[in-house]
Amino acid sequence: MAYEQLKLENQLCFPVYAASRLIIREYQPHLDRLGITYPQYLVLMVLWEEDNLTVNDIARKLILNTNTVTPLLKRMEQQGIIMRKRSDEDERKVIVQLTAKGRKMQEEAARIPESLVTRLAASNLDKDELVRLKDSLNSIIRFLDQ
Repeated sequence: MAYEQLKLENQLCFPVYAASRLIIREYQPHLDRLGITYPQYLVLMVLWEEDNLTVNDIARKLILNTNTVTPLLKRMEQQGIIMRKRSDEDERKVIVQLTAKGRKMQEEAARIPESLVTRLAASNLDKDELVRLKDSLNSIIRFLDQ
């Protein structure tokens, strides 16, 4: 091959992409039971951590554009998981808050990460390696998101 840097095996992006897709595949049965998609799960995690956020705050935390987040939120509102309302202080801002149904989903969702850790425990990766990997990925994300 003329350009070694274009070989799939030499890419950083491909193993990150593949690992992400495979992790989401592991989560899928749990998400199906909750009746949500992975992006909706991410929105819920943000709101479980801090409820009553603006659409812009959610988009920023998830490193997404608001035009990507808004359709997700509309579907979640139709499912009765969240409510959206205009801010009293600034009508241009939309505040998102969990409904009782959305708050209740947290208990079942709390088991999802544990299922992945249990599955990964069967591999030759130990917990410290996984923590270092997560920290390294977070460093890359912070750098690239500047």
